[in-house]
Amino acid sequence: MNIWVDADACPVVIKEILFRAAERAQVTTTLLANHFIKTPPSKFIDFIQVSAGFDVADNEIVKRAVENDLVITADIPLAAEVVEKGCYALNPRGELYTESNIRQRLNMRDFMDTLRSSGVQTGGAPPISQADRQMFANNLDKLLAKNK
Repeated sequence: MNIWVDADACPVVIKEILFRAAERAQVTTTLLANHFIKTPPSKFIDFIQVSAGFDVADNEIVKRAVENDLVITADIPLAAEVVEKGCYALNPRGELYTESNIRQRLNMRDFMDTLRSSGVQTGGAPPISQADRQMFANNLDKLLAKNK
């Protein structure tokens, strides 16, 4: 298993959890973003800077990820693509996207997008809470243990 991180919008606290997990589990963790992101020196942590543009990092993750890899992303369309390839997808709040729930998440995302485009103020997501961090760390540990 490799871990691929959609790092452009990944919160720093989640990256720090990932860095510790990469070392502890000795699993290759690669961050992809269109701007430079500093990573700790480690043979298990890589960074790939992609060119700027819509979904460039997402497309690169889809191209590189293989079955049983883990993708960290809040991007539901990206999650749907990698789940379809047989990968795991975990969002920064700790929710695991699966074949059984990804279509529902896509439908809700599209519905909210339609509301926003028609002028309805839907608000944004709240900041990552301590409970979100804990759920992320717990689900990450479960996936790493399952695929050791």
